[in-house]
Amino acid sequence: MGRSSTGRVVAIVVAAGQGERFGAPKQFLTVGDQRLVDRAVAVAGAACDEVVVVLPEGRVWDGAPVAAAVAGGRTRSESVRAGLEALAPDAEIAVVHDAARPLATPELFELVIDAVRAGADAAVPALPVADTLKRVDGDQVVGTVDRDGLVAVQTPQAFLVAALRAAHTGDVDATDDAVLVEAAGGTVVVVGGDPRNLKVTNVADVAVVEALLAVLPGKGAP
Repeated sequence: MGRSSTGRVVAIVVAAGQGERFGAPKQFLTVGDQRLVDRAVAVAGAACDEVVVVLPEGRVWDGAPVAAAVAGGRTRSESVRAGLEALAPDAEIAVVHDAARPLATPELFELVIDAVRAGADAAVPALPVADTLKRVDGDQVVGTVDRDGLVAVQTPQAFLVAALRAAHTGDVDATDDAVLVEAAGGTVVVVGGDPRNLKVTNVADVAVVEALLAVLPGKGAP
């Protein structure tokens, strides 16, 4: 720790998923008065110097102006690498955010950015695990997982660009980029997540987002 940085911060909004579990690319679903991806791009733009949005192959970006709109790959990691290739040469910090998390706040972006500026290679927002966790084999419980020290990780996640590029060397894949930075020996720190910053994965989640939009200040308008 201890490194101080005021370098350029660029967001990579990952919106390249095909939505197999949802039944359609959910990031383009309109909830309230905006698409999920538009909300993600807007908050990223409010917190970062510029935004790169990563889209499904063949999709044309038709939202707010961004620094670049690029096609993603078959996996999330491939899509992040496509976003990395589009970063400006002077980008020092990259903030990776999933378009399916439309309720992230600028303050959450600032928390992870500040943690990287303070000396971490990466910073992720996380919440304590509340539910009891069971390990199963088929439909049989084979053990209970101790929740001590376990957290559920969200996006936005901030990275030193150099650390993120190094972690993505080769044809690697992971559920999030912090896993790759950890594997490369980087320092990853945790900041407090936001329970309202849910990820839309099924139709029930859409109803929750709609309900939150109705009560969260400033979230109901573009």
